[in-house]
Amino acid sequence: MAAPPAARPPTAHQGVLARAFRNIDLEGHDFPPSPTPSSPRSGKKYALATELVYTEHGDQYNSSSMPIYQTATFKQTSADGSGAEFDYTRSGNPTRSHLERHLSKITSSARCLVVSSGMAALDVITRLLQPGDEVITGDDLYGGTNRLLKYLSTTGGIIVHHVDTARPDISLPPVLSAKTRMVLLESPTNPLIKICDIPLVSRLVHAANPGAIVVVDNTMLSPYLQSPLSIGADIVYESGTKYLSGHHDLMAGVIYTNSLPLADKLYFTINASGCALSPFDSWLLLRGIKTLSVRIEKQQSSAQRIAEFLESTCGFKVRYPGLQSHPQYNLHNRLARGPGAVLSFETGDVKLSERVVENTRLWAISVSFGCVNSLISMPCMMSHASINAKTRKERDFPEDLIRLCVGIEDVDDLIDDLQIALVKAGAVKVTVDGICPKSVNEEVEGEEDGEDAPSEESPTEYPETVTPVAA
Repeated sequence: MAAPPAARPPTAHQGVLARAFRNIDLEGHDFPPSPTPSSPRSGKKYALATELVYTEHGDQYNSSSMPIYQTATFKQTSADGSGAEFDYTRSGNPTRSHLERHLSKITSSARCLVVSSGMAALDVITRLLQPGDEVITGDDLYGGTNRLLKYLSTTGGIIVHHVDTARPDISLPPVLSAKTRMVLLESPTNPLIKICDIPLVSRLVHAANPGAIVVVDNTMLSPYLQSPLSIGADIVYESGTKYLSGHHDLMAGVIYTNSLPLADKLYFTINASGCALSPFDSWLLLRGIKTLSVRIEKQQSSAQRIAEFLESTCGFKVRYPGLQSHPQYNLHNRLARGPGAVLSFETGDVKLSERVVENTRLWAISVSFGCVNSLISMPCMMSHASINAKTRKERDFPEDLIRLCVGIEDVDDLIDDLQIALVKAGAVKVTVDGICPKSVNEEVEGEEDGEDAPSEESPTEYPETVTPVAA
């Protein structure tokens, strides 16, 4: 195997930051140093499912998997350290650099950077802001995002506007101005599953202020299902803890952009603050990415069936972009390559939702999403509890909302487990043909008679399985 090309020596006017970017890849991009490019030497582009799996590297022993360079420092060959590809892992590491190149190839971005968590990624991005800058963001945000923006607005002099990003033509113009520095979007949003017209937002924002940055959190879909950079985003970030890893055994954040000047600023913050991803976690993330396509295809296929079951058979209000009942079904299909594997539904009663969640077995009660295991939660009590009840009410956030994050288990088992939980909770009616929605009259009568749920004083026999219903 040929040795990697030698790095170009830095010129006299180049500083430490410039010396870190001196290797040119096959497409002419100026990436941080790496053993060899992630892309094939021929420069050929394959289907995304193939690109996820296929990488090349320059290990001297021809290992099938990229080695873990578990070291903090690298020996130098000269007194001033010039000419060396790596010196300190905080600034660069072969395993992490290989991961960044691989992700850059997958996301079709000019530059990709990986950090210690999804929130660390957002923190790095918000370091681009200065006191007095204005940020426009959604009214349905991940709780951690809302927490960080609240902190910046109260201690950093940043002005934050929360608007309905599902209606950008109406909500954006009143708050767009020359002071708008950043527009932060989620699509789909978590957990109300609103869809944002990213191309429209980008046009509106850049027309009002060419210097504003459109940032998209792509965690809910991953690069496999949506490519925000190609539809108007300036910076994209996501939690690598979710779909990219897929196993919830690491924490990571990913940032990618097509602007090399922005990438340099982001790298400077990462290097200065020391939040870059560790070599071992970089290796774990590389491993998880290889199975991204097979996991997501299975997960969203199951999510579609589960969403149809909850809506058609159980009669719940279901929020999922794969359902034609979703108000932005057509918009989502124009922007993304699939509906994803996160959905939410309402039971109409907080206590009822609690009983449903607590009576599942296969569905683990947990925050987060994107892993091989199916998860269930009530966002108002867990992932979004940091948003106070008053604010949730102002944003029409249903307190009874249940979020389902679908894994790779057998979908019939998952539906059966949900059916049992719904029956035990008293959320549906059992008939000789299976289950069906409770009528409004039955729900009212049950509440008046104190029969809203089974009690220990009057136990009810429940079958271990419920007649399967086609979904």
